[in-house]
Amino acid sequence: MSTAQSPATNGAGRPVALIAGSTASGKSDLAVRLARLLETGGRRGVVINADSAQVYADLRVLSARPDEAEMGGIEHRLFGAWDGAQACSAADWAEAAKREIAALHAEGAVPILCGGTGLYMRTLLEGIAPIPQIDQAVREEVRALSQADARAALELEDPEAAARLAPADTARTARALEVVRSSGYPLSYWQEHKEGGIGADIDLHPLILLPDRDWLYERCDRRFEIMLDQGAIEEVEALLARHLDPALPVMRAIGVREIAATLKGDLSLAQAIVAGQTATRQYAKRQYTWFRHQPPGNWPRSDCKNISVEDIFVSLLRKSS
Repeated sequence: MSTAQSPATNGAGRPVALIAGSTASGKSDLAVRLARLLETGGRRGVVINADSAQVYADLRVLSARPDEAEMGGIEHRLFGAWDGAQACSAADWAEAAKREIAALHAEGAVPILCGGTGLYMRTLLEGIAPIPQIDQAVREEVRALSQADARAALELEDPEAAARLAPADTARTARALEVVRSSGYPLSYWQEHKEGGIGADIDLHPLILLPDRDWLYERCDRRFEIMLDQGAIEEVEALLARHLDPALPVMRAIGVREIAATLKGDLSLAQAIVAGQTATRQYAKRQYTWFRHQPPGNWPRSDCKNISVEDIFVSLLRKSS
C-alpha cells in the first residue's frame, strides 16, 4: 500500500477501523473488543469481513468464520456472503465493502474492517488500475512465448517491470508484457492512475498484528485440528457433492484439497492433517511478510502481547465518548 493511504485527516465524520494480520493472529477477537468499547461510548461498531476465504458461505469451518458466540452480539457483515460457485475478486469485495461502509456511516456507525487479505484492503483504499481490456491476439501471442523469451521481451519493452519481477514469475511476466503490448503503456503507468479508492475520503484507524511467529504457527497447527472436530470433513464432502469447477477459489482454499484427498483415499487422515497444517503455516508466513512490508510505516503494529485496544484506538474511542 502506498503511504498516501496513511491515516487520513480529511475524512471527518467517516471513521473506519482496520484490523489486519495473518490467519490465527487474533484479529476477530480484537475487532469484537473494539466494537464493545465503541458501544460503551454510545456508538455502534460493525465488523466487516476482509478475508478472501471467509466471504464464502461454503467455508464456515475451514475459513474459521466467527460463530455466534465468537461474534459476541456484535453485527458482522460480508461473512459468508458469496456462494462458492461465484468467485469473489478483490474488485467485487471492494465494491460490496464500499456499500456497507457508506450505509454504516449514514447510520452513524463505525465500520471495523477485519481480515488477512491485503489485496482486498489495498483495492478498497487505493482503487483499481484502469487497465484496458487486453487484445485477444496479444494475449495469445504472449502466452505462446517461452518464459525465457517473454522475460527477454519484457526487459526491452518494460524494463521497470522486469527489474521488479523474479525471472521465474511466469504469470506476472506474461501479464506485464500483455499490458504494455496491448495498451502501449507499462503496468506502472496504470497503477499510478488507480480509480475508486476511498482512502482519502475516510478517517482511517489501522492496526497491523505481527505476533511472534512460533506462537502464530502453533496456533495455526492447533486450529487445523480443531476444524476437523468442528465439521471440516463434512464441509468438504458437501463441496465435492456440488461438483464445482476445481479452479474456483472455494475449491482451492486451504484444507479443501487435503481433506478431499483423504475422502478419495489418496491420503490418510494423519497425512492430510500434516499437509493442511503445513499449508496453513505457509499461508500465514506469506501474509506476515506482506503485512510487515506493504502497509505504510506509520500504521501501528502490535505483536499481540498485552495488546491494549484502548491505547491503540484512543483517538477513535475518544470521538465516541
